[in-house]
Amino acid sequence: MNLHEYQAKELLKKYNVPVQEGIPVDNAGAAEEAYKNLKVQFGNNFAVVKAQIHAGGRGKGKIEGTEQRGVAVGKSAEDVKQIASNILGGTLVTIQTGPAGKKVNKVLIAQDVYYPGANPVKEFYLSVLLDRAKGQNVIMYSTEGGMDIEEVAHNTPDKIFKEWVHPGGGLQPFQARKIAFNLGLSGEALKSCVRFVTNLYNAYVGLDCAMLEINPLFKTSDEKIIAVDCKMNLDDNALMRHPDLEAMRDISEEDPTEVEAGKYNLNFVKLDGNVGCMVNGAGLAMATMDMIKLSGGEPANFLDVGGTANATTVEAGFRIILKDPKVKAILINIFGGIVRCDRVAQGVIDAYKSIGTIKVPIIVRLQGTNAEEAQQLIAQSGLKVQSAILLSEAAALVNKAVS
Repeated sequence: MNLHEYQAKELLKKYNVPVQEGIPVDNAGAAEEAYKNLKVQFGNNFAVVKAQIHAGGRGKGKIEGTEQRGVAVGKSAEDVKQIASNILGGTLVTIQTGPAGKKVNKVLIAQDVYYPGANPVKEFYLSVLLDRAKGQNVIMYSTEGGMDIEEVAHNTPDKIFKEWVHPGGGLQPFQARKIAFNLGLSGEALKSCVRFVTNLYNAYVGLDCAMLEINPLFKTSDEKIIAVDCKMNLDDNALMRHPDLEAMRDISEEDPTEVEAGKYNLNFVKLDGNVGCMVNGAGLAMATMDMIKLSGGEPANFLDVGGTANATTVEAGFRIILKDPKVKAILINIFGGIVRCDRVAQGVIDAYKSIGTIKVPIIVRLQGTNAEEAQQLIAQSGLKVQSAILLSEAAALVNKAVS
């Protein structure tokens, strides 16, 4: 589950992680008031207006049909109000959203941290995530923070440092100091960085994050270390421990079909292909997607109905797949172990009768528990459903449907 920048920063503050302060608003008038409040609080004439969407690259992204960037500096109350007005309600297109972009419903009016002082300011990069290969959390960091961290990783990988943390022992003080030294910090900035990294790692573990990225991690002119931006992804499987975090979910930022699938406990991911697939089990689903590609098609989705599939969930899966206009065929590949094939077959029949005319061919391969009963149900239903026994037969039918 992704969070907006303003939500993530509020959570970090609970773990004593210093952040760039800001006020989220949803209209231009409130943006002007937020600017005035920040000016009183920090005594700075500048403020940053940041579009709040679940995607990176906002600083380089533009509001569709305009030259307005997703992140811009306002130098007065009127300036901030105008920028917020330009962004709110618009569609922000970034390198991560793709050409479709995302609608902006909120902006964050944030303090300007690039104020003058005795020392030069500096941008770093820092993130915490799980290294599955090593079975440990890893802190990735670089002296080259900012908007082009992907290019840094690609062109100069030697500038990306990694510090692995054993899950049993947690982050050790010497590791936090090592990170600060590698970032080239000294004096008060080094001490601030050690505290920052320690508290950030505690937030990562305490909030059950899947990924926590700070870019840029910022050193101010008075040697403070703060999070100017924050991208936080929470582990969905741990949300039962955090009902307060689950309440922060913004479904308007998510794909509507994936949201609907979640209501039926279906594991669904929308893709860009032309063959809808419904399978039980993630491994079989991946193999089925490979088979679709080898047969000349492209998978339109990943859909795992799980081991508790019944007629209701199968019908729901059908409806979700059919909402994609690109789908030219639907392949149902069920291996009956925990789930009974006849239940799936009944779901197919019910969906067919409930939805009405289905113009795309439906290919069904059912093997395992009650497979014969399932095939008999489909045969007696009178529906235009093509049946296959072997995976190769299903592949041939898919090839015929999309060619």
